[in-house]
Amino acid sequence: MSSQDGSDPTLSEINVTPLVDVMLVLLIIFMITAPLMQQGVEVDLPQTKAELIESKDRQPLELRVTKERKIFIGKTEIPYEQLEQKLKFNERLKREKKLDLAADRSLPYGYVVDIMATVRRAGIEAVGILTEPPPPDRGR
Repeated sequence: MSSQDGSDPTLSEINVTPLVDVMLVLLIIFMITAPLMQQGVEVDLPQTKAELIESKDRQPLELRVTKERKIFIGKTEIPYEQLEQKLKFNERLKREKKLDLAADRSLPYGYVVDIMATVRRAGIEAVGILTEPPPPDRGR
């Protein structure tokens, strides 16, 4: 070590390895959670720029809701009061338990959520929300 007369100064070093380990763990946590954070304002929810997902499976049954709040399964109009019952007794939905919902963008959000809740009460496990891509930019 050092001599009695103090000629050799004591060397002290900080071990930074644990600090680097902690920082890397924090960086990974932030990288994973950042995409999951919601943005403050959502605009034009029905539009998406996502690629079209091609499914090899049979397309799910489609439930359409017009801006006049008319509900259709295929081309058959269903009164809102009978929707849950019609969904429960639909043979295809009994087997597949999935449905695509296409709601007009002008409908109030609460109304669409109410339709989704009715679909869930009818025993449908998977509800897909159909969107359309935005119009192409003509200025480019």
